[in-house]
Amino acid sequence: MQRLTLHEDRFSGNAYKVRLTASLIDVKIHESIQYEISKGGTRTPDFLSKINANGRIPVLQVGSDKYLPESNAACYYLATGSRLIPSDPWKHAQVLQWMFFEQSFVEPTIGTLRYWFKRTGEDNFSQEQQVVSSSKRESAETALQVMDAHLATRDFFVDEEMTLADAVLYAYVHLAPEAGLDLARWANVHAWCRRISNHSGFVSMDYRESEET
Repeated sequence: MQRLTLHEDRFSGNAYKVRLTASLIDVKIHESIQYEISKGGTRTPDFLSKINANGRIPVLQVGSDKYLPESNAACYYLATGSRLIPSDPWKHAQVLQWMFFEQSFVEPTIGTLRYWFKRTGEDNFSQEQQVVSSSKRESAETALQVMDAHLATRDFFVDEEMTLADAVLYAYVHLAPEAGLDLARWANVHAWCRRISNHSGFVSMDYRESEET
């Protein structure tokens, strides 16, 4: 595989899922380039023209001139051909199903709430954030309930072993407490998080440096 560079903010769960996927299959990300989104780091003319016209990170750079935005696309690229993507077409499609679920129902709810709680602070919520946070919490709880019910009879989301679906879901789900959600309410999800964290190749999320900037 060509040299890999990850354009990211380590505070981001989307960036973490790319690093987690790479670690699980022992693929090296050679360089990490950090951006301060709040200071317009991803809105410069150079970034928009060269790295991602949508002005968002993470972006996985492959070699010197290939740029892949969207975290789940980056994870899928890395995991193609690995044990994280089943060869069976039905199981393969189920992996994609849960990846789509993550971007539709997990990242926009848990991810957004966590960002507001950690970067804005609940005491500083705008009136709009106060209103929207309630609906996002309800949606997040619904998503966690769906996941919890699915895990009632299995250890992982698709197969008997961990797949890419588990990796991408874990990224924001394990951060639910930082979004004001107590994972102990969803015992199966809580146990699943422990299984992921004990899996071979697991790497924890460390964003302390990002928090301080």
